[in-house]
Amino acid sequence: MRILALDSSGLVASVAVVEGDAGEDRTIAEYTINHKKTHSQTLLPMLDEMMRMAELDINSVDAIAVAGGPGSFTGLRIGSATAKGLGLALGKPLIHVPTLHALAYNLCGTEHIVCPIMDARRGQVYAGIYEFDGNELVVLEDQMAVSIEELGERLRTYTNNRKTIFLGDGVPVFRFRLTECIMAGERIGFAPLNINRQRAASVGALALRYYRAGKLESAVDHRPDYLRVSQAERERQEREQKEKAAKGEV
Repeated sequence: MRILALDSSGLVASVAVVEGDAGEDRTIAEYTINHKKTHSQTLLPMLDEMMRMAELDINSVDAIAVAGGPGSFTGLRIGSATAKGLGLALGKPLIHVPTLHALAYNLCGTEHIVCPIMDARRGQVYAGIYEFDGNELVVLEDQMAVSIEELGERLRTYTNNRKTIFLGDGVPVFRFRLTECIMAGERIGFAPLNINRQRAASVGALALRYYRAGKLESAVDHRPDYLRVSQAERERQEREQKEKAAKGEV
C-alpha cells in the first residue's frame, strides 16, 4: 500500500510518500521545510515537486494521511483542506493521525518517556505523554492543552527515575523553565535537530499502522482536532458575554 502524508500543523510544512508491504515499510520521498513562508504558499508546490522528483503518479496512492491536530488553527485548516480536496478528487480515504502522536513517533523505539510539546499561547502547551513497547506507541496521557506547570506534575507520575525526552516547537519557548524550575531534579533531555519537529514520514509511518487496522475516514467526514476554540471564537464569546452583561441578561 502507498500513502501520501501531510503535516502543516505547526511551523514546519512536510509532505511524504510511504509504502508498506509484507516485507518492509519504507519512506519513498519526503520534503520538509521550516521557513518563513506560509503553508498556503508551500504545501502544494512541495507536494508537486516531491511527486515529480520521485516519478510518482498521485493516483497511485491508496490513502491520504494528515496530521489532524492539535496545532496552529490556520495550519490545521490548510492541511485539512488539502487532504480533503485530494481525497475527494482522487476518491481516496483519509487517515487522521493525531499531531502529537506523530511527533512522538519521531523517537520510535526509545526506552525513555517521550513528551512532545507545542506552544499553544496564552500560557499553555499542546502536549502528550508517551512511551514505546518496541515499535508500538503507548499513550500514557493523550493530547491535551495544559499549562507547562500542570504538564510537569503529570509527567512526574510516570518518570520514576526514567528520562523524559522533549521535542516540538514548545521546547525553545519553555526550555529554561523546564530545566531550571518545572522538571528540576528530573532526568530530562531534548531531541536532536533531525527529529525535533514535525515530519510527514512519521505521520505516514503511523498511518500505515492505522490503514492496516482499518482506521480510515472519508474526506467528507474529516475534521481537525483543535482541542480548544480559536482566538477569534474566544473574542466573539467574550464580546457576547459583555453585551449580555450590559443588557443585564447575565
